[in-house]
Amino acid sequence: MKTLNALIRSASCVCSRQVQRVAAPGQCGLCSKPSFGLLFDIDGVLVRGKTPIPAATRAFQKLVDSKGQFVVPVVFVTNAGNCLRQKKADQLSHILGVAISPDQVMMSHSPLRMFKKYHDKCVLVSGQGPVLDIAKNVGFTNVVSVDMLRESFPLLDMVDHNRRPKLPSSPVVNLPRVEAVVLFGEPIRWETNLQLIIDILLTKGNLSNAYKSAHASHLPLLACNMDLMWMAEAHSPRFGHGTFMVCLESIYKKITGKDLKYEALMGKPSELTYHFAEYLIRQQAEERGWSAPIRALYAIGDNLMTDIYGANLYNRYLKERIARKTTKAVAKVVTGTGVPTSVSQEVDMDNGWESELASPSAISCKSILVCTGVFNPHMELPKDANQCIKETVFHGHRDFRFDPALVEPERIVQDVDAAVELIFEMEKFGTEV
Repeated sequence: MKTLNALIRSASCVCSRQVQRVAAPGQCGLCSKPSFGLLFDIDGVLVRGKTPIPAATRAFQKLVDSKGQFVVPVVFVTNAGNCLRQKKADQLSHILGVAISPDQVMMSHSPLRMFKKYHDKCVLVSGQGPVLDIAKNVGFTNVVSVDMLRESFPLLDMVDHNRRPKLPSSPVVNLPRVEAVVLFGEPIRWETNLQLIIDILLTKGNLSNAYKSAHASHLPLLACNMDLMWMAEAHSPRFGHGTFMVCLESIYKKITGKDLKYEALMGKPSELTYHFAEYLIRQQAEERGWSAPIRALYAIGDNLMTDIYGANLYNRYLKERIARKTTKAVAKVVTGTGVPTSVSQEVDMDNGWESELASPSAISCKSILVCTGVFNPHMELPKDANQCIKETVFHGHRDFRFDPALVEPERIVQDVDAAVELIFEMEKFGTEV
């Protein structure tokens, strides 16, 4: 096992080289049936904020044939959750110059489609963008936003003096009792969302009541996107939804003395996310009539703590599954951690999805790290190598166990173009054998 120091040193060398160019099937005229699929992160791999990374355009020219059709199954796995899949597909189509369908896009909230047991309950959603539309798009029918709560209970949001009500106000009780909370992504006004989510959790969904600190448990809480930081146009990473979750968890424990519990954690590095992504890869291959089973997945990302950790965690699951020759229950994977937790294991999925997700065809999920985003191959090496593997530097979510092996990528390359060339070379794809 490499230390993080050795990883950074090797990255500095690798990122200065380019792999040998390999012709894509669409360019050389071969008619190969792929037995592998590609999972692309977006921020830091294809774009920096709204600015495309030049290597992304070159990479995707290799992935389509002369008709603009993909020559291998591709799914974009992003921890973003502030828009609908159609909008993200349109953005990617514009950036990459190829046609991307919504079925190729997996947002951090996409697995919520499987949680049918909550679809008819009244759920509070937190995030930004069209959160009500997003919630309804993934199956929820009775949705309340934080802004709707604030309008109905104006005395609860008091941090910003300029937004406090000018006159005494009585609650406008026109909302049903909240039965679950869904965190889509970081909100705009953190203080408002933190306050009202805590209020909902400590009143069992009824804001007309005072806190009941004696509760042994709180309402079901489902969270998407655990990224502590992400890379935009700035020189340094920016706060992500994982940072908001750290705040929420800390406040809840400070008030109650108890840990905040999650019904499910979605988005990378959750195993559930990779299960669902692999399912989409298989669907895509079937629709294209590619008879060869998808045996290998390649996950390309820029973040050791999400992209690499998640791909390696899923690869470990696939290896353990082969060793046992039995299918691990999908409900265990829904916890997102890959380790036993106190999270509820009861999940009601759409018909057919349970067996599909529980029976992946892939036998490996290889992680490839690029140097165009969060990961910096030129970062200063710490004096104490052992400090690199202490939990205090682990940026993953608190419910994920830190394991140095899970943040060690299979390969490190300069950018996504080099990643695609490397994968084609490894798979002998698009070359005369």
